[in-house]
Amino acid sequence: MKKMGKILALTLALMMILAGTAMADSIKIAVIGPFTGPAANYGLACRYGAQVAADEINAQGGLQIELLFEDDEHDTEKAINAYNAVLEAGAQMIDGNTTTSPCLAVGAVAYEERVFMLTPSASSDLVVADKDNVYQVCFQDPQMGTISANLISENNMGTKVAVIYNNADDYSTGIYKTFIAQAKEIGLEIVSESAFNDDTTDFSVQVASAKDAGADLVFLPIYYTPASMILQTAKNIEYAPVFFGVDGMDGILAMDNFDPALAEDVILLTPFSAFSDDEAVVNFVEKYKEISGGVEPNQFGADSYDAIYALYQASVAAGITGETSYDEACELLIEQFSTMEYTGLTGDMKWDETGAVSKLPAAYVIKGGAYVPYGE
Repeated sequence: MKKMGKILALTLALMMILAGTAMADSIKIAVIGPFTGPAANYGLACRYGAQVAADEINAQGGLQIELLFEDDEHDTEKAINAYNAVLEAGAQMIDGNTTTSPCLAVGAVAYEERVFMLTPSASSDLVVADKDNVYQVCFQDPQMGTISANLISENNMGTKVAVIYNNADDYSTGIYKTFIAQAKEIGLEIVSESAFNDDTTDFSVQVASAKDAGADLVFLPIYYTPASMILQTAKNIEYAPVFFGVDGMDGILAMDNFDPALAEDVILLTPFSAFSDDEAVVNFVEKYKEISGGVEPNQFGADSYDAIYALYQASVAAGITGETSYDEACELLIEQFSTMEYTGLTGDMKWDETGAVSKLPAAYVIKGGAYVPYGE
């Protein structure tokens, strides 16, 4: 019996050692975004995309990933609370925040405390400005504003352009400003500029302004929720211009109770289409739909998938383990991201010294509830 007791004791000791080794070989990545509230489609997409990536990586063996999810509700104060919660839970790096304003708030604190952030979708250039530890997977607002104006002009999509934007949102305002500047530079005629804020639910004034000005194209540098209401308002007054949106509109087809016919022929910029026949995309879409209850992934899900893989690639190269402190991991990840390249679902990526990514968006048009490359 004594011998058996010694064997059991040794077995338990070995199990504890192995458990400790397994923990050391697992890194903790926080995923912070709006999982509830008006921007939940974006946050949930990032959550599901991150989970697909982590599941794939963990199935390969080797360094494992533990995801820590926190809801920021697209609110700056709650975003700080979410950040504090994941750090207390042992997070070593962050995939987030999903949207710009919360990311700005968290980024300022993370910079001081030396926590590495890779945001999948917060696209303002202010997100990475003067912060060496904050990087982006998505292209920046200035790029979207400039590219949108150029595409509209070069393809003769419209001769008189109206703009409807959210002046209470950093994302929308950033794109709006660069779009207007580029439009003036290339001679694109802007006939109406209308603003709204986060509390706006009636867009009749903004849509009427565009119609009365004779706009044959309406540029919408906004998220999908207000965009859906604008499309409905336009239909109600029998106004049918070309609608041109940016990546914030991605996800509109997945909205509850939204009529996809309202989005027919809408043009938008995005680096990802779930309707691609690329093998990697097909596999991602299948796995994403399995864990999301059949929801079609948008670019936010694909960006977050890429963010997890990029963090994993950098962590492996840097020798980061579960025992690496977040501040030590921060410096190691900065070193990796400043020189590495990564190829993912949303394109070939490398980062400059500011944390901005080099990839560019593509234009798609919605046809029959699917994304079709513009011009095909």
